[in-house]
Amino acid sequence: MTMLPPDGDAARQSGSGLEKTLRALSIVTMLMTVPQVYGIWFGRNASGVSALSWSAYLVSACLWFVYGIQKKDRTIYLACVGWILLDAAIVVGVIAHG
Repeated sequence: MTMLPPDGDAARQSGSGLEKTLRALSIVTMLMTVPQVYGIWFGRNASGVSALSWSAYLVSACLWFVYGIQKKDRTIYLACVGWILLDAAIVVGVIAHG
């Protein structure tokens, strides 16, 4: 007996639902990060913000970006563009205002 993959249409539909959810969560979590960027750059307050942690997030986002490009997966690499910008803004802000 062989296990066959699910019908192509059913697999695409379930994948598209997950992809929509992941896209929405990417946007929501990026929006949740904006106040941190704002506080550092406009409030000039980087106290309690770890440059090391945010640098690790930045490196991770860059690696995920490369992975997304290699896999040709827009859900991954487009979200990473936003994360790279936000993470870099925080790291540079902590260095400048820390």
